[in-house]
Amino acid sequence: MTDYKPKSDFLRVAIERGYFFQCTDIEAFDKALLEGPQAAYVGYDCTANSLHVGNLLSIMLLRWFQKTGNKPVVLMGGGTTKIGDPSGKDETRKMLTLEGIQDNMNGIRKVFDALLSFGDGPSDAAMANNADWLDKLGYIELLREVGPHFTVNRMLTFDSVKTRLDREQPLTFLEFNYMILQAYDFVELNKRFGVRAQFGGSDQWGNIVNGIELGRRTRQASGELFGLTIPLLTTANGAKMGKSVNGAMWLNADRLSPFDYYQFWRNADDRDVERFLKLYTDLPLDEIAKLAALEGSEINEAKKILALEATALIHGQAAAQQAAETALQTFAGDGLSANLPTFEVAASELEAGVAAFVLLQRAELAGTGGEARRLIKGGGARLNDEKIGDETQAITAADANADGIIKLSAGKKKHALIKLV
Repeated sequence: MTDYKPKSDFLRVAIERGYFFQCTDIEAFDKALLEGPQAAYVGYDCTANSLHVGNLLSIMLLRWFQKTGNKPVVLMGGGTTKIGDPSGKDETRKMLTLEGIQDNMNGIRKVFDALLSFGDGPSDAAMANNADWLDKLGYIELLREVGPHFTVNRMLTFDSVKTRLDREQPLTFLEFNYMILQAYDFVELNKRFGVRAQFGGSDQWGNIVNGIELGRRTRQASGELFGLTIPLLTTANGAKMGKSVNGAMWLNADRLSPFDYYQFWRNADDRDVERFLKLYTDLPLDEIAKLAALEGSEINEAKKILALEATALIHGQAAAQQAAETALQTFAGDGLSANLPTFEVAASELEAGVAAFVLLQRAELAGTGGEARRLIKGGGARLNDEKIGDETQAITAADANADGIIKLSAGKKKHALIKLV
């Protein structure tokens, strides 16, 4: 954090809402923001076909950057994904095919349309792909142009390198080059879009500083360049933000349903509610303060607002309202909402009965049969809201209600319906 009191709307919002961790020169950046609209970027490598809640923090920062009159630039790492960022990783990333990278990029693009406004105006968002310039670089050309401005001595001091070496994990020469290419991106985006700032997680500090120094040393950057980092968040209980017991909290509906996304926020720890409202919604701070002041069972009302607002940002108001109604029916009504994930099973298959652990896996409430068995043994699996006592317990057609529906649950948060056909 910082004791500096900024004059620009963007930095004031970033600090007040909790996005700010570190800035290369906050006073100079503040002054630049007061001079007129500025452009800043965040890069996203295409390692999966959806981003997750952990990535959402930087997207929300870009959203506020635009809402305060500036130009956000989204950089798709079509080129850098071919190498892989070693930051925060203990082992080498799996090498993706070119087709896989393109498919992932197509999936990732979707979320930005919901959160940013794209166009040709001075504060309209732009999207770029670093493959457009990195793929055209000749190796010798890159070595001659960029190589002299990096020393191996200094590169070895960066956390992304030190962590891997300290743990005696291999760091490939390919990955070692990543920080050079990210620095090159910053200078290239300055040329193409007038970008003067790069945002990223606090683990990206070294990579961001490299880009600033490359622009200064090569004298190719227009204007002073800045870096601003976001705190790496954990939940109140110490879990990595964006992760749950069931895996990553994906932003794309085809990876995680709006209902499950809603439930992630609805089940936030009481201690996280105020912070999450500031970071993951557009609600005014005075309204957030009123919600944060709620105590006891009333804090659940703040959680419902958090879940509704956060889900609406990503999936739209209609999907958020439907998720809220599904949750109400599931937990306060008859528990058999038509909006829950539904899986069809032939009635004839259940005549002789199917083992509970098998059906839990088929309903995607457990990733494997072993996981389903452990869930049952731990007392976390329920059939029609009744605890399943044995992993081989037979579930039959007799367990269905009059509409041919069987409800299965994993813990208190995940539910699915089996429909007999």
